[in-house]
Amino acid sequence: MDELTIRAGTAEKQYASDLWRYREVFLLLAWRDILVRYKQTVFGIAWAILRPLVTMVAFTFVFNRLAKMPGPEEIPYFVVVLVGTVAWQLFSSSMTLSSQSLVSNANMISKIYFPRILIPLSGLAPALVDFACSLVVLSSILMLTRIVPSWQVLFLPLFALLGLCAAVGCGLWLGALMVRYRDFREVTPFLVQFGLFISPVGYVSDVVSPEIRILYSVNPAVGMIDGFRWCLFGGECSAFLPGWCMSGAVAVLLLVLGIRYFRKTERTFADVI
Repeated sequence: MDELTIRAGTAEKQYASDLWRYREVFLLLAWRDILVRYKQTVFGIAWAILRPLVTMVAFTFVFNRLAKMPGPEEIPYFVVVLVGTVAWQLFSSSMTLSSQSLVSNANMISKIYFPRILIPLSGLAPALVDFACSLVVLSSILMLTRIVPSWQVLFLPLFALLGLCAAVGCGLWLGALMVRYRDFREVTPFLVQFGLFISPVGYVSDVVSPEIRILYSVNPAVGMIDGFRWCLFGGECSAFLPGWCMSGAVAVLLLVLGIRYFRKTERTFADVI
């Protein structure tokens, strides 16, 4: 490894280059987070498969059987719910893991120098592994139900990126606040639970009245989930471009503001953590 020299007063100017210079730290943190997530668990990575399936069963029963929510005519309702669950868990896991990562790595922050933003970014690795496993399950169920996505599936990574931008932005905000105010360790699970029920995981956004659907799309998870369903079901789930633009704009805004707040408070982490 090349020898690194740190000079006083140059951290701000060299921050961008330090992100690349310390890329091995990022890879080590990411790999460690993946191992720790499944270490000493009986089912291991199978939890990444069980979680969306259990949520799918519960939400299908509640929203379809009990609440009689409508869905696409040609698509089984449980498949609609599974797609929403896979998308939501990518968003929620990314936000939760990135927000909690700073407090979990307090010893590193107080002892050595590296760009601190690498810590919450490395927290995305386990979430992406879970997402990959969930996609395997989803693909299998699509094949069993004989649902063949059309050309729109090429846009799936774009909607996944939309969700990751919003999740990282929120994670940076919450992570920086959690360093100073540990109460936010309790706030984050509440936000995830609240967001689950105001996002179209167990139902489709078409049930929301057109008058407020733009406002509803201020929640970036709405655009992400609707986009996933459009990519996989094509014409069965109509495109809602104004809502996607709103969700995308909010996701980018959250990311930019999250990075700015994180960079503003980063220099104090070692003193207060």
